[in-house]
Amino acid sequence: MTSFSTVRDPRTDHLLTPQNAALVIIDYQPVQVSSIQSMEKRTLVANITAVARIAKLYGLPTVIATVNVGTGRNQPTIHQIAEVFPEVTPIDRTSINAWEDEDFVAAVRATGRKKLIMAALWTEVCLVHPALDALAEGFEVYPVVDAVGGTSLHAHQAGLLRLFQAGAQPTSWVQLICELQRDWNRVETVPGFSEILFAVEGH
Repeated sequence: MTSFSTVRDPRTDHLLTPQNAALVIIDYQPVQVSSIQSMEKRTLVANITAVARIAKLYGLPTVIATVNVGTGRNQPTIHQIAEVFPEVTPIDRTSINAWEDEDFVAAVRATGRKKLIMAALWTEVCLVHPALDALAEGFEVYPVVDAVGGTSLHAHQAGLLRLFQAGAQPTSWVQLICELQRDWNRVETVPGFSEILFAVEGH
């Protein structure tokens, strides 16, 4: 019952750690949420909220992006996410592919992290396009597969398949929180871990 005395370097660990990963959340806006057909919308919102709370608990640098808020064509990030990150100003853009927005890419690079935990609506567009670009630039991409959705189940699945074929590494929100926690001896985050896990599991 004894963990290894030599702790792996959390900055160079091949697994996700609070010291080597960042979270990227793209286009969780009311119109996009309401158009999801690949999963139940309440579950989607509960899962992405859990992902946001996980990032907050473990101190992950977080980039939030929106599309067309400034033009008046769309509404801001849903309140469930915005309330977790009141200090994060979403990067608004007009490009469909967030990686084609200079401010967005600069914010991602400024995290200093090469492992990007990514979630976006829709899977087949707003996740796939920037994730492929990030992979092409040498980032590691981890799509949170149960916190994203598409305009149909087929579109969602095709989007994920394309990412996996390009080298993205799928994760789920439960896998994510366990990977970041890793050891019950890290007692400072155990209460938050339990609160997030059981809040969604009991949803």
